[in-house]
Amino acid sequence: MASEHSAAGAGTDPASAPAPGRARKTAPGRAAKRPRSAADRGKYPFVIGFLIVPLALYAVFVIWPFIQAIYYSFTDWTGLSPDFKMVGFGNYKKMFDDDTFWKSAQHSVTYVVLLPVVVLGIALFLSFMINVGGRRRKGAAIAGVRGSSFYKIVYFFPQVLSIAIVALLFQFAYNPKTGALNSVLRGVRLGSVQPEWLGDPNLALWCIMAVLVWTQVGFFVVLFSAGMASIPSELYEAALLDGAGRFTTFFRLTLPLLWDTVQSGWVYMGILSLGAEAFAVVQIMSVGPGGPADSTTVLPLLVYQKAFGQGQAGYATTIGVALLVITLIFSGLVMRLGRRERLEF
Repeated sequence: MASEHSAAGAGTDPASAPAPGRARKTAPGRAAKRPRSAADRGKYPFVIGFLIVPLALYAVFVIWPFIQAIYYSFTDWTGLSPDFKMVGFGNYKKMFDDDTFWKSAQHSVTYVVLLPVVVLGIALFLSFMINVGGRRRKGAAIAGVRGSSFYKIVYFFPQVLSIAIVALLFQFAYNPKTGALNSVLRGVRLGSVQPEWLGDPNLALWCIMAVLVWTQVGFFVVLFSAGMASIPSELYEAALLDGAGRFTTFFRLTLPLLWDTVQSGWVYMGILSLGAEAFAVVQIMSVGPGGPADSTTVLPLLVYQKAFGQGQAGYATTIGVALLVITLIFSGLVMRLGRRERLEF
């Protein structure tokens, strides 16, 4: 009895403690907190110290100009005088009633829809042929076409030239009287076929688009070639053993593994189509510029003309805001519709 009483008393004694050297158990569902080390405490100030300067520069030179542009779009600022007054949504109403704006927006949307498709499609085809599309050689399961290194240099060459020089060269080539294109047509006894090229409202936009394609394909050929070179050759060997042809290999193996690069290139090419590249080529090559009959006017050119040619900086920033919205919508759609499961190798 005494032993039972002593045992019971020991079990109910609130002052009882675990035996020395025995770890105290934590309650179920509660994780033991690990004390923060000195490295953990110093990590966040270290990261913040590296980010604060780039973020400050980004805010000053990117975010703040956007805010200013949106503010000036509600004014009648001429761009030459410090004096202006608020006009509310007057500039936006003027923009929606402006036929030239809608023509320019149509041309810009045409560029942003077609240029990425054409440029990336050609670049993917050429990259595949350079890296994978050649005949089998001894000691290599896959190989590119002969002279692939030379082709990479040739395709990338337009990137070395200034866009202004490229536009001037093609402007001379498109000259209906002394240009290279019509001279070639006359040389093959097609003298009756002498298009006006940049002087024809039905051809001018497509002639300029062809120049943009020529200047940009080489960059993406090199970009996609680098991506294809990083794909393990064992994957291609397995596909060949399974009897896959080039068409199947490209769409079932190469393209899925390059999809992240293609998606980024799509956004980048779309921004170029809406930005400085399109503006420079249209400004230099087209009649007017922007002609004939506004057949080649794009939104960046219209912004330039309104701000610096007609002294309507407030209205020009309104068109710039519309261009920003189009760019954001395009980027969002590409990132959303192009989302797919990430493949790793």
